[in-house]
Amino acid sequence: MVGIALFILIALAGSIFGFVTRSMDEFAGYSMAASAFLAFSYTFHSNEHIRVTLVIHRFRGRLRKGLEVWCHLLGVVLAGFFGWYSVKMAWVSWQINELSQGLIPLPLWIPQITMAFGTVMLAVALFDRLVTICFADLPPDPDRQGMMES
Repeated sequence: MVGIALFILIALAGSIFGFVTRSMDEFAGYSMAASAFLAFSYTFHSNEHIRVTLVIHRFRGRLRKGLEVWCHLLGVVLAGFFGWYSVKMAWVSWQINELSQGLIPLPLWIPQITMAFGTVMLAVALFDRLVTICFADLPPDPDRQGMMES
């Protein structure tokens, strides 16, 4: 967030004082993507993600726990695939020395690595919650029962 504000302020200062700021909008975009992806796992761990529980709230007991396990398992698989291919994309960008197309050629693996790291950490957070739901003797609904409070 600080990077976004810094790059925008530099661009504004450049337009006010008459100096050229190259690629500040590009860097602000990279900072915005990095702040979003790096916040995913923390936001999930803090129960701040929006959960659509329209169907799950109708069930109780073992069926509800089974649905929670299925949903979290699906989340782990999807986040794992996304993380794997994000890491692969950053690795290939590093190998072929792929550069951004802005006025300042930035190696693309630098902003891509933040996306890869954030996505892998989300997969780890989802797996942690899945293991907790499967093996802990706690109710699977953190909103009503305070399951994941630290």
